[in-house]
Amino acid sequence: MIDLLRILIAPLVWLAAFSGIYGLHGVGCAYGWSEITVLSLSLFRVALLASWGATVLIQIGLLLALCSDRFGSGSLFVRRVSVTLGWVGLVAAIWTLHPVAILSSCS
Repeated sequence: MIDLLRILIAPLVWLAAFSGIYGLHGVGCAYGWSEITVLSLSLFRVALLASWGATVLIQIGLLLALCSDRFGSGSLFVRRVSVTLGWVGLVAAIWTLHPVAILSSCS
């Protein structure tokens, strides 16, 4: 059961972050966060960038944990699959979430 968790953890974290950041985008637009200024940026932009950055850092941490002897699997097959999916989760977090964090705005 733990090996199944090792294999699925990175895609599941990406899925949760994807849903959460797009939900945060909707909340920020609905409550007018784009008009509130924090450190010369809007609260809307700060929240999205912080969420995106935290997601990328979490995915990097998961990838490092999956490569380690302590948290990695003893099975070579499971280790390779989990590390590969760890890379997939990291690239997916960077690629699919950067447009909403960098380019999006409320219309």
